[in-house]
Amino acid sequence: MRVAVVGATGLVGSTMLQILEERNFPLTELIPVASEKSVGMKVQYKGKEYSVVNAETAISMKPQLAIFSAGGSISLELAPKFAAVGCYVVDNSSAWRMDPTKKLVVPEVNGNVLTKEDLIIANPNCSTIQMVMVLKPLHDKYRIKRVVVSTYQSVSGTGQKAVREMEDQRAGGDGFGVYPHRIDMNVLPHIDVFQDNGYTKEEMKMVQETCKILGDDSVKVTATTVRVPVTGGHSESVNIEFENDFEENDVREILSNMPGVVVIDNPKANAYPMPLDAAGKDEVFVGRIRRDYTQPNTLNCWIVADNLRKGAATNAVQIAKYLHNQGWL
Repeated sequence: MRVAVVGATGLVGSTMLQILEERNFPLTELIPVASEKSVGMKVQYKGKEYSVVNAETAISMKPQLAIFSAGGSISLELAPKFAAVGCYVVDNSSAWRMDPTKKLVVPEVNGNVLTKEDLIIANPNCSTIQMVMVLKPLHDKYRIKRVVVSTYQSVSGTGQKAVREMEDQRAGGDGFGVYPHRIDMNVLPHIDVFQDNGYTKEEMKMVQETCKILGDDSVKVTATTVRVPVTGGHSESVNIEFENDFEENDVREILSNMPGVVVIDNPKANAYPMPLDAAGKDEVFVGRIRRDYTQPNTLNCWIVADNLRKGAATNAVQIAKYLHNQGWL
């Protein structure tokens, strides 16, 4: 099996290579792909060096699978070209997520929507992925009416330049340019571009993607997405209103039984999820589970995940593994 990783030199792309190796994905030939300026660079995979090629070369090699993390405009241009040679594309950008002809997939939540004919498959937004992993089993049990979410998203979600910018500021430098304001020692209620409705594109991604993944447009979602001066790991404060009432211990049990979710919820021992706990892990962590006493049938919780792994690369590799398990790869 020939596998292309498009955007192999970036933060998410390099994490994809790491997870493909960790999970011993059954590829026989790796094709690392990046922009023309990166062609000829070397990447490591299972102790071997591979030379980065451009997209045209990769397509000519007719891979069976291509995992993309190279930005929306590149995905719009190149994904159909890979698909045209019979290649499955798992795309990590926002390019195809809300396309009604494309599936938006978190394997533990809705992997069963995939068919053999789905050659271009969208990987959801990092913050959406970790949230729906918690929402799905609760929606099945109690039926969700409304979700209010505030995110605390790390700078690695913006990329390598953002991480370097924060590190430079922290060291006393004047690195500036990725964000409109200083990020170190600061908090920016601004992720992606502002829309005409006053929300950012990131906030509207969470609104729209959640309904698509759950397959239920009746779920109301409102979001405030915030960049915080943390290198890695996204956190979310989530308020969930259900149609039906619940017991807190039942919620903990339901979430404990959800594949890929880990409950850390013992306030007396100061045990709750934090980005440091999630670093390098593929699970989604949830805690601070408690009733909202201001209105009926409403729950508060706190959700944390490694945004480069389950929020991006791991989920993409899990989709690829699902395709392989179905015998389509």
